[in-house]
Amino acid sequence: MNYIIEKEDASKRLDVFLSEKIEDATRSYIKTLIDDGKITVNLAKVKAGYKLKIGDSIDVEIVEKKLENIVAEDIPLDIVYEDDDIIIVNKPKGMVVHPANGNYTGTMVNSLMNSHKDNLSSINGVIRPGIVHRIDKDTSGILVVAKNDNAHKKLSEQFKVHSIKRKYIALVKGIIKEDKLTIDRPIGRSIKDRKKMAVTEKNSRRAITHISVLKRFYSSNVTLVEAELETGRTHQIRVHMAYLHHPLVGDEVYGKKDSKFKVNGQMLHAKYLGFIHPTSGKFVEFDSPLPEYFSSILMSLGNREKAAN
Repeated sequence: MNYIIEKEDASKRLDVFLSEKIEDATRSYIKTLIDDGKITVNLAKVKAGYKLKIGDSIDVEIVEKKLENIVAEDIPLDIVYEDDDIIIVNKPKGMVVHPANGNYTGTMVNSLMNSHKDNLSSINGVIRPGIVHRIDKDTSGILVVAKNDNAHKKLSEQFKVHSIKRKYIALVKGIIKEDKLTIDRPIGRSIKDRKKMAVTEKNSRRAITHISVLKRFYSSNVTLVEAELETGRTHQIRVHMAYLHHPLVGDEVYGKKDSKFKVNGQMLHAKYLGFIHPTSGKFVEFDSPLPEYFSSILMSLGNREKAAN
């Protein structure tokens, strides 16, 4: 992995920056990699407390012995579109995107290694071949996978400058009064729980989410919204909605357990993805219908609304 330091991350400690960037990586793990020479800055060894400067180039060699070889598994995938450069996957709820601690098999990458082993970009190494971006395990919907390094680089650049168009559908608790609103609050690791993200001014990055209300279900006290990402921070929609006191239905990490809807995990669906195709240069867009469980719940809520009126 390689990171180039921009203004917003300058002056941060190296270990703090990387613990924010690398999922499930603690500062002690980062320090071990630094001490072992697996992390360098401008090709030189530095200490964990090194203060980053604009333009610094950080190279990281992740050592995960358990995941050196990804097991190819014959797991069906809903491939919406495919050409020589990209694969558009409609990921189901409950599937992890790539192997990580606690999830070594059954992931989207395990499936891709069975069907596209020699046709995935190598930029993210053996653990995440082809993976340009990801969505949470319990978030369903559209993802783009890169089949070669050139496509990967061009797609990553679009994510970096926030030109990728991404729209999600979410069911949140409570009634949102405004028809449209924008949440512009920075997100970083929670000080209280390093496994969680939070709206915070400390060691955070700017995060912007645009919310449009699609339907209010007054009798059930929930609101259906469309969330468009201007930035793409970890758990951004979930964190921002919880910050507004409208956590996602089913989200036990950023909200309270609620058995009323009988769902496992947050009700969040990546419905729309639009970007410039890495080869043709044309804008392409893909759309994913709501999964059956989501549609069924909305139908039930609608019936309840009619009965109340």
